[in-house]
Amino acid sequence: MKAKYQNLFEPIKIGKLEIKNRFVMAPMGPGGLCDADGTYNERGVEYYVERAKGGTGLIMTGVTMVENDIEKCALPSMPCPTLNLLNFVKTGKLMTERIHAHGAKIFLQLSAGFGRVSIPSIVGKTAVAPSPIPHRWIEGVTCRELTIEEIKTYVRKFAESAAIAKKAGFDGVEIHAVHEGYLLDQFAISFFNNRTDEYGGSLRNRLRFAIEIVQAIKETCGQDFPVSLRYSIKSFIKDWKQGGLPGEEFEEKGRDIEEGIEAAKILEEAGYDAFNGDVGSYDSWYWSHPPMYQEKGLYLPYNEILKKVLKVPVITAGRMENPELASDSISQGKTDMIALGRPLLADSEIPNKILADEYDKVRPCLSCQEGCMGRLATYAAISCAVNPVCGRENEYGIKPAEVKKSVVIVGGGVAGLESARVCALRGHKVTLFEKTDRLGGNIIPGGVPDFKDDDRALAKWYANELEDLNIEVHYNTTVTKEILKELKADEVILATGSTPRILNIDNSKKVFTAEDVLLGKEEAGESTIIIGAGLVGCETALWLADQGKKVTIVELQDGILKVGGPLCHANEDMLKDLVNFKNIDLRLNTSVASATDKGFILKSGDKEEVIEADSAIVCIGYVSEKSLYNDIRFEKPKVHLVGDASQVQNIMYAIWNAYEVARNI
Repeated sequence: MKAKYQNLFEPIKIGKLEIKNRFVMAPMGPGGLCDADGTYNERGVEYYVERAKGGTGLIMTGVTMVENDIEKCALPSMPCPTLNLLNFVKTGKLMTERIHAHGAKIFLQLSAGFGRVSIPSIVGKTAVAPSPIPHRWIEGVTCRELTIEEIKTYVRKFAESAAIAKKAGFDGVEIHAVHEGYLLDQFAISFFNNRTDEYGGSLRNRLRFAIEIVQAIKETCGQDFPVSLRYSIKSFIKDWKQGGLPGEEFEEKGRDIEEGIEAAKILEEAGYDAFNGDVGSYDSWYWSHPPMYQEKGLYLPYNEILKKVLKVPVITAGRMENPELASDSISQGKTDMIALGRPLLADSEIPNKILADEYDKVRPCLSCQEGCMGRLATYAAISCAVNPVCGRENEYGIKPAEVKKSVVIVGGGVAGLESARVCALRGHKVTLFEKTDRLGGNIIPGGVPDFKDDDRALAKWYANELEDLNIEVHYNTTVTKEILKELKADEVILATGSTPRILNIDNSKKVFTAEDVLLGKEEAGESTIIIGAGLVGCETALWLADQGKKVTIVELQDGILKVGGPLCHANEDMLKDLVNFKNIDLRLNTSVASATDKGFILKSGDKEEVIEADSAIVCIGYVSEKSLYNDIRFEKPKVHLVGDASQVQNIMYAIWNAYEVARNI
């Protein structure tokens, strides 16, 4: 380990509790990790223990309800200690004892609930809030105002839940949250809180709910029982359901920094022992759940402000896995602890690998949110796009093959690379053929924009893995049916990928694929038309707009990102807002009719318009490349088709499908 990184492994205290290092597992939704009685299941235990084994000093669990009557949630969606006290203590003990064996500590995150941001699939179409205000997701729904009696019930249930957590071996609790626009945050923000009783009006009154919670917990569990707070110093709310982008000037309708400082001081005085800080809200979700379009360490400028006004430790997440960034942020006084959420889903061993000076072996998080937030929003269990084992560690791991085989893999995209990695780990003899001189497939052009550097890192990680596993790789080789017959492999995995759909517009020589432009084979010129407003089209448009190009997006549908996906709300919302913010000319319900000497003719309904442009870039999807499969499917047994070659989808399904096939050979 570099001497510089030693500060990441220095112990620190939250209250009187000592944490062995500065790494925290950030709290994330616990979908799939609990049973219908609100207790942790075996998946949940293994999931958290795996991160403790990986070297994380403090584990923060995901959202845990303190009751399930006022805001009734469908179960099993989240844990709830008060539903079945005995079973919660029993399963909690199983988890906390194992986590403690690895020298880690664990806090149970307790939540007052969603309020106006409730997820319809979990809560339904009714919602509570501090005041009668519009629901975040459901048009036409006005939230019901909580009564004072219900607020008192919540406070009592927080104290009961904390006491149960203490019995179950949890080292502390985190209160969720004066953060992200959840129910407690709605009480704290005047934009949402229009009450005229003791829980509304002044800032201190609006914070009364959160103050009474920590006071009740301390009275019940003792003053030395640590209580952390999930906290956002700034909301980034432009208006209802509208967020503010980085660098955008707007009037803050939520909590601004000035009020955020004052609120933090009041809450620290009330008894909170640490602040797990970020910025954002459900109205600006791409701050709370940052996509790849956000900067690394995006919360540091805001938590540095907290550090200057608070005496208790400040915890910072927000794409912080790089040890250089993490170490600098601590040494420069911007934060005390480093929280890793999604990166620990991708690779549970990040702290251990940094300690062993093996950060280059960390599997990168893509900030794609496909396997985590995207799945949680669609009724599924939490997992990770690049790590299929995440959330099912005990049942879905890699086991040695009973019979060792020779496996030939055709294609060096992510599906082929994952197949090779898993087969080799299971003991098979693997040979991989790639038709180009590089591994990575479609993520090579896809990773060109600067905001896709983690895609490039994933390709590099796979290349390193294959080298460490001594996998034989043949570059610049186009595999034919005859070659496969000569190889006489026991199993063949075809990961031949996909090719971009092309569009012929009057045989114009100014029409290119996004792949060719991204790879520098063709020049877009100073002005260009992007044909297709899917993910590739929008990201290519952003990349070119950042270079100062004049960009027009032409889309047949009535909106962008209508085809493909679905994307996590945070990614989709930020991409849409960025297209608008970067002044990209968006033409919906429009097609490119023909080419001219100076540009192209756009057609919308009966109207035609000439747009001057140096090029048109086609981004209308991909076609599976399965010609080799069709050649050999009836001639060679045990041939598997994976990734885009089987069905064009996203990176997650390319990796997951390859993993499933390879672990069963």
